[in-house]
Amino acid sequence: MTSPLPHRALAMLRAVQAGRAELTDSCEPDLRVDGLACCDQAMARDLAHAGLLRTAGTGPRGAWLPAVLTPTGEQALAAA
Repeated sequence: MTSPLPHRALAMLRAVQAGRAELTDSCEPDLRVDGLACCDQAMARDLAHAGLLRTAGTGPRGAWLPAVLTPTGEQALAAA
Protein backbone atom coordinates (compact mmCIF):
# COMPACT_ATOMS: atom_id res chain seq x y z
CA MET A 1 0.00 0.00 0.00
CA THR A 2 1.08 3.53 -0.61
CA SER A 3 1.55 6.00 2.17
CA PRO A 4 -0.48 8.07 2.73
CA LEU A 5 -3.45 5.91 1.81
CA PRO A 6 -5.56 7.11 -1.14
CA HIS A 7 -8.96 8.66 -0.37
CA ARG A 8 -10.77 5.62 -1.78
CA ALA A 9 -8.88 3.29 0.57
CA LEU A 10 -9.72 5.51 3.53
CA ALA A 11 -13.40 5.53 2.55
CA MET A 12 -13.35 1.72 2.46
CA LEU A 13 -11.70 1.55 5.87
CA ARG A 14 -14.27 4.00 7.30
CA ALA A 15 -17.12 1.85 5.96
CA VAL A 16 -15.58 -1.21 7.60
CA GLN A 17 -15.11 0.70 10.86
CA ALA A 18 -18.77 1.77 10.75
CA GLY A 19 -19.90 -1.85 10.40
CA ARG A 20 -21.25 -1.33 6.87
CA ALA A 21 -18.97 -3.77 5.02
CA GLU A 22 -18.72 -7.48 4.31
CA LEU A 23 -15.77 -9.42 2.96
CA THR A 24 -15.62 -12.82 1.32
CA ASP A 25 -13.67 -15.48 3.18
CA SER A 26 -11.22 -16.32 0.39
CA CYS A 27 -7.60 -15.87 -0.64
CA GLU A 28 -8.70 -13.00 -2.95
CA PRO A 29 -11.43 -11.34 -0.88
CA ASP A 30 -14.18 -9.18 -2.35
CA LEU A 31 -15.77 -6.28 -0.47
CA ARG A 32 -19.40 -5.12 -0.27
CA VAL A 33 -20.53 -1.90 1.37
CA ASP A 34 -24.19 -1.51 2.27
CA GLY A 35 -24.87 -4.71 0.34
CA LEU A 36 -23.39 -3.38 -2.90
CA ALA A 37 -20.21 -4.62 -4.56
CA CYS A 38 -17.29 -2.27 -4.00
CA CYS A 39 -16.27 -0.40 -7.16
CA ASP A 40 -12.55 -1.11 -6.63
CA GLN A 41 -12.04 -4.76 -5.76
CA ALA A 42 -8.31 -4.48 -6.47
CA MET A 43 -8.00 -1.85 -3.72
CA ALA A 44 -10.11 -3.98 -1.37
CA ARG A 45 -7.80 -6.93 -1.95
CA ASP A 46 -4.74 -4.74 -1.43
CA LEU A 47 -6.15 -3.58 1.92
CA ALA A 48 -6.83 -7.16 2.99
CA HIS A 49 -3.42 -8.42 1.86
CA ALA A 50 -1.75 -5.49 3.63
CA GLY A 51 -3.42 -6.66 6.84
CA LEU A 52 -5.66 -3.62 7.31
CA LEU A 53 -8.96 -5.50 7.27
CA ARG A 54 -10.20 -9.06 7.64
CA THR A 55 -13.35 -11.07 8.12
CA ALA A 56 -14.90 -11.29 11.56
CA GLY A 57 -14.66 -15.00 12.14
CA THR A 58 -14.64 -17.79 9.58
CA GLY A 59 -17.19 -19.47 7.39
CA PRO A 60 -17.36 -21.64 4.31
CA ARG A 61 -14.90 -20.62 1.59
CA GLY A 62 -16.34 -17.70 -0.35
CA ALA A 63 -18.98 -16.85 2.26
CA TRP A 64 -19.77 -13.19 2.91
CA LEU A 65 -18.83 -12.29 6.47
CA PRO A 66 -18.75 -9.00 8.36
CA ALA A 67 -15.52 -7.10 7.73
CA VAL A 68 -13.50 -5.65 10.60
CA LEU A 69 -10.39 -3.52 10.83
CA THR A 70 -7.25 -5.05 12.20
CA PRO A 71 -5.21 -3.11 14.76
CA THR A 72 -2.99 -2.02 11.85
CA GLY A 73 -6.06 -0.83 9.97
CA GLU A 74 -7.25 1.12 13.02
CA GLN A 75 -3.83 2.78 13.25
CA ALA A 76 -3.77 3.63 9.54
CA LEU A 77 -7.21 5.21 9.75
CA ALA A 78 -6.34 7.15 12.91
CA ALA A 79 -3.19 8.48 11.26
CA ALA A 80 -5.07 9.74 8.18
